[in-house]
Amino acid sequence: MKPLLLHPINWKDYSLVDSGDGKKLERFGNFLFSRPEPQALWSPKLPFKEWEKSSGTFLSSSNPLNEDATGKWSLKKDLPPKWEMQYDNIKFFATPTSFRHLGFFPDQSPHWVWASKKIQSFIKIQDKNYSPKILNLFGYSGLASLHAAYHGASVTHVDASKKAIKLAFENRNLSSFQHLPIKFITDDALKFVNREVRRHNKYDAIILDPPKYGRGPNGEKWELHKHLPVLLKLIPQILTPKPIFIILNSYAIRSSHLALHFALNEIMREFSGKVESGELSVVEDQKNPRQINTAIFARWEQQRT
Repeated sequence: MKPLLLHPINWKDYSLVDSGDGKKLERFGNFLFSRPEPQALWSPKLPFKEWEKSSGTFLSSSNPLNEDATGKWSLKKDLPPKWEMQYDNIKFFATPTSFRHLGFFPDQSPHWVWASKKIQSFIKIQDKNYSPKILNLFGYSGLASLHAAYHGASVTHVDASKKAIKLAFENRNLSSFQHLPIKFITDDALKFVNREVRRHNKYDAIILDPPKYGRGPNGEKWELHKHLPVLLKLIPQILTPKPIFIILNSYAIRSSHLALHFALNEIMREFSGKVESGELSVVEDQKNPRQINTAIFARWEQQRT
């Protein structure tokens, strides 16, 4: 059970430029941003004058090395509220948020590529006229949904945040993907899945990226350690007899990937497939690059004969 270590590749609009002294310097399109990074225990390679070119710096309200610390952005006046970016054939907006990030997670792109290959292989082997049904829970700004739909899937995208769904709509329209089969739903993930169980609705694949804490549209509470096990136990009930894949990603659990590996392995034990797990990371765009872990994941795929 060798862990995988995945990082973004083939990005033109994103790069990790430098890191050190508890910070990382990243390029999003034409703009540089400095954000806290507790894992950057080393010294920056680039001179300070390069870091001063940042269009935005995230200022934590408490200990900047605390990943749960709140704060705000210090932004230059010439920075637009949002700007267009692209990966593969999807277009989307980048915008600084109060959660430190910029409205999407480039480190998740290896999952998008992996899922698209599974989708296309399924269509080629099983039925060229069938669009596999994908459920994207905690879908946020929609990049995983857009990428899956572009490569042939029919996607149900669920997020509890109206703002996230609005951004997902904007990204869909920016990509001119209005014709693709994507259904956007504002709902609490656990309530939605419980209803799908009662409706006997089935999916060929599921993507999950649950937060540590959250609120549903009607004030429902989400606590990962309390509610994720409940949600995972429901997942087999909404899967087709021969599902394609499941991706379980977490920024919330700062521990071993083994936690997700064995949780996913348990719920999928009745299906013929395998689980692999590991870490997502970002890699500096320079000589002798250093690497920063961003998340842990586990993903299951069907063993096809």
